[in-house]
Amino acid sequence: MLLNLLSAFRYSGRAMLLVWSAGRGLVIAIVGLTVLTGISPAAVAYIGARIVDSVLAAAEQVKAGGATQFDIVLGWVALEALVITLGAIVQSGLSFCQNILSQQLGHRVNVMILEKASTLELRHFENADLYDKLLRAQRDAASRPLSLTLRYADLGRNVISLASFGVLLFQFSPWAVVILLVAGLPPFIAELWFSRRAYWLFRERSPDLRMQSYLETVLARDDHVKETKLYRIGPLLLDRYRSIFQRVFRQQRALDLRHNAWGLALGLLGTVAFYCAYGWVAVSAVLGRITLGQMTMHLMLFRNGQGAVGSSLGAIRGVYDDNLYLSTLFEFLDIPVKPRLGTVKRGTDPSDGVRFENVRFDYGQAPPALEGIDLHVKPGQSLALVGENGSGKTTLIKLLTGLYSPTGGRILLDGVDLESWDEATLHSRIGVVFQDFARYQFTVGENIGAGDVASFDDEVRWKEAADRGLATRFVETLPQKFHTQLGKWFDEGRELSGGQWQKIALSRSFMRDSADIVVLDEPTSAMDAAAEAEIFEHFRSRMRDRIAILISHRFSTVRMADHIVVMEAGRIIERGSHEELMKAAGRYAQLFSLQARGYQ
Repeated sequence: MLLNLLSAFRYSGRAMLLVWSAGRGLVIAIVGLTVLTGISPAAVAYIGARIVDSVLAAAEQVKAGGATQFDIVLGWVALEALVITLGAIVQSGLSFCQNILSQQLGHRVNVMILEKASTLELRHFENADLYDKLLRAQRDAASRPLSLTLRYADLGRNVISLASFGVLLFQFSPWAVVILLVAGLPPFIAELWFSRRAYWLFRERSPDLRMQSYLETVLARDDHVKETKLYRIGPLLLDRYRSIFQRVFRQQRALDLRHNAWGLALGLLGTVAFYCAYGWVAVSAVLGRITLGQMTMHLMLFRNGQGAVGSSLGAIRGVYDDNLYLSTLFEFLDIPVKPRLGTVKRGTDPSDGVRFENVRFDYGQAPPALEGIDLHVKPGQSLALVGENGSGKTTLIKLLTGLYSPTGGRILLDGVDLESWDEATLHSRIGVVFQDFARYQFTVGENIGAGDVASFDDEVRWKEAADRGLATRFVETLPQKFHTQLGKWFDEGRELSGGQWQKIALSRSFMRDSADIVVLDEPTSAMDAAAEAEIFEHFRSRMRDRIAILISHRFSTVRMADHIVVMEAGRIIERGSHEELMKAAGRYAQLFSLQARGYQ
């Protein structure tokens, strides 16, 4: 149990370094101001005692007919007013520094999360566990580093206050100090237990919270609303949303109920301890062992000391609590990513093009997604991949682009293993239009410019790429042409048809002038036959010295390729030109005939 408790504090150092890096000057100011707030309660209690005793002394002098020493009484009153005023100023400054640091740190942590996400591999995003870690990191961890640091600051302030209280209380009795400290332990131990249980409940319900977030997206996003209304599944999904909440709520309510019951029972121990001390101090004053001013001071010290003990133990519990939740942030930031060590920027044989040699790939489960893949495509040649959904076509493209690494065999580009290529160089040589291409809620030009980050804002390049992708014709009809906002998330956003979006995506791929390999994965599925024919005729004219790889279910397009590969269950079952495959009367000929029959 003790080891588990101690291990929960292991992230404190990293968290405080993170806070320090977010604002060193602010951290120093917070520490200094916190020390001052720790000293002020004892100072106020001490001055309060002096005021009471000086008032009693002055009253005795008045009764005796002597001169009244108002200056002493008023001097102590003025000093207390000064200390209280300075305390208010210090507290205001402390709140200001904490607010500013909180904003800076929240931004820094969110940037760290996004930077880490940008370094992860595609396989990470295909794992539900990653999304649980990401959700936990985003949901709570951004505020935890500062919370932990401020709790340590509170702990330091309360320790300073307790030390000053202890010195003054020790003069009354050492046992008063012992009672003060021991009375706060039972509630502290209970709080630690409930903190740990709340944390594990938080982890266990991450999938439920992620599903709730997804349901919110489905019910309240423009890209889902058509189907949810047409199929009337909105009420069903809303019921599922409510049921998840009720399940999570019941678990949290049960925990909160036990937490509050134990907190109330153990908190009463502190109340009993205080009033026992109260009676002890009052009896001591009646017996003349202490003055009335000392009685007032000791009662104030014990009351404030009890609060300081509770705050100190609460700060320790909070540190423990924050460390538990910080584990979600650092677990995400510490996800291992295999570094790409390739440095090659130029191949040994540019005329060799792309080779797949006995390539195998699996997703960690049987059967493999690809098995025994052998391919060779030279510059100036075009390759079409044909096969049913799930046959491995898109997986093959992801291997070519370096999004996956083969689990067997190797892929060569210009005679060099793909693993040896510099990642930025490799990506610059490949232009891809995926079937599920991104539809950014940006302007038209920015949607196209996303294909080349170096020219993201280059309007000349936008127009050149749009000409190549045959998007210029409809872009010129938009209200602000290339500066028209797309999507419905922002003001004056315009939605495009599926075919228009595909032309935008095709134009995006043409932003890469350096790309000598262009991959089109179902790039015209939302276009009519005439637009498709125009696109591919235009595409072929611009790919004379480059490698073109096409995935399509439309055989009128596929037959234009120099080489056609038919895939099934992750293997190549046929290959050749259109004429050769038709003569072979195999799977390709069967699929072509079926589709051709549909047009008759």
